[in-house]
Amino acid sequence: MSEVKDRLRYSAEHEWVEVVGERTVRIGITDFAQCQLGDIVFVDCAAPDTGAAAGDSIGSIESVKTVSELYSPVAGTIAKVNAALELQPELVNEDPYGGGWIAELEVDGTADEAVKRLLTADEYRAHVAD
Repeated sequence: MSEVKDRLRYSAEHEWVEVVGERTVRIGITDFAQCQLGDIVFVDCAAPDTGAAAGDSIGSIESVKTVSELYSPVAGTIAKVNAALELQPELVNEDPYGGGWIAELEVDGTADEAVKRLLTADEYRAHVAD
């Protein structure tokens, strides 16, 4: 079974969300998603100051198998992207919940409110078990 962190929230599209500030969340793809993709060779994320609604594509992740869209799990504006992924995209495979994070978003409203509609860890476990 893939690793699912209890402290995070999840989207049905396999992104995780961590509240890191009053109005800031950090996002990445789940361990399940990186396992399904295989070896990640390129991560492309929209530039800082790009706004997105929940569910909007904000980039793509390329693996040796395929290219997948990266969706914003919450509404907000990209505040920061993980520059380390430019030279080391494999961090997404090696540490999806740590060094392999993809972007930070400044949300509309509070971060706690923004993540309430997302899946809990238990709900996400059930989602990937189907």
